[in-house]
Amino acid sequence: QVQLVESGGGLVQPGGSLRLSCAASGSIFSAYHMGWYRQAPGKQRELVATITRGGTTNYADSVKGRFTISRDSAENVVHLQMNSLKPEDTAQYYCNANRIIMDLGRGGSWGRGTQVTVSS
Repeated sequence: QVQLVESGGGLVQPGGSLRLSCAASGSIFSAYHMGWYRQAPGKQRELVATITRGGTTNYADSVKGRFTISRDSAENVVHLQMNSLKPEDTAQYYCNANRIIMDLGRGGSWGRGTQVTVSS
């Protein structure tokens, strides 16, 4: 099973940018669909963005036009470029990997998360 480690979180002002990374190891990266999810205090975990093995992307409506997910198969990394950040983007961000696209976000491998805080 693949192991995932997220990085790149931090404190940023509204309107700023961050780039999250999810490094995968221990299995064949190209075999996995990948996703970013987030959970704010007191709220359920929600989808942010996904990218299939073939590179097809999907975004939550709340982040469309601001966030971009990408994968680097040479480095076994998935990135989440976040621009025009808003206070409501504040959350713990998690990376998920699953071989079955329909199960993405509901099982497979999870990282420990990285905290993103958007505040002035």
